[in-house]
Amino acid sequence: MPHRYAEIAFTPTVKKAQAQFGSRNAYARMEGAPETRNHRLGEAEAEFIAARDSFYMATIGETGWPYIQHRGGPTGFMRVLDDSTIGFADFRGNRQYISLGNLMNDDRVSLFFMDYPNKTRLKLFGRAKIIGLDDEATLSRLDTSDYRARVERGFLIKVEGFDWNCPQHITERYTLNEVRAMTAPLASRIADLEAQIARLRNVESVSVEPDQTGA
Repeated sequence: MPHRYAEIAFTPTVKKAQAQFGSRNAYARMEGAPETRNHRLGEAEAEFIAARDSFYMATIGETGWPYIQHRGGPTGFMRVLDDSTIGFADFRGNRQYISLGNLMNDDRVSLFFMDYPNKTRLKLFGRAKIIGLDDEATLSRLDTSDYRARVERGFLIKVEGFDWNCPQHITERYTLNEVRAMTAPLASRIADLEAQIARLRNVESVSVEPDQTGA
C-alpha cells in the first residue's frame, strides 16, 4: 500500500466501513500508486507547517484512551528540520504532563495543523522523541528565544505519514492579527474620511462667522 498515511490509518475494520458506506473503491485507487508517497514532507507541507502558530497533538495513554492537546506559540515554532523530521520546543503549561507521560510509554502521535481562514488542514502521523535540556545542540534548532515562555524540553517527531484533508465543515476563524490586517484598508479609509469631514466643518465654521467690517 504505497500511500503511507492510508497504510497506517486504513485498518481492516476501517476498510470494511468504507466498503459498507461506498467509499472503498475511491480510496483503493488512492492506495494503488506505484511508489510509496506521503511519507516525505514536500515544499507545500513545509511551508504550511511553518506558517502555523498552533496545532493539535494526540497521544495514547496506558489505559488505551487517546489524549488531545493544543500546542501554541509564535508562528513557525514547529520547525521542519528535514523532509522526515519536525520538532518544537515544549513550553511550560499547566504541568499535568499528560502528553509527556504518554510518550514515555508509546511514542506514536497524531497531529492536526489547521488553517482556518483558508479552510485547510494537514494531518500527520509520527513518532516522537523527548529532548532534554542537556541536549543543547538539538534544542538550539528548536529555539524560540523571541517568545517569552519557559522551555522545559523539546520534541522531535519522525514523520510516518501525512495527508491533506478536504475543506468540508471547517468554519473560518481569524486571529486578532489577521483581522487587523484585513481591516487595515477600512481603518485607513475611515481615518481619511474623518479628516475630510473635519476640514469641511472647519471651512463651514469660518464661512458663517459674523461680518466684522461693520458694513
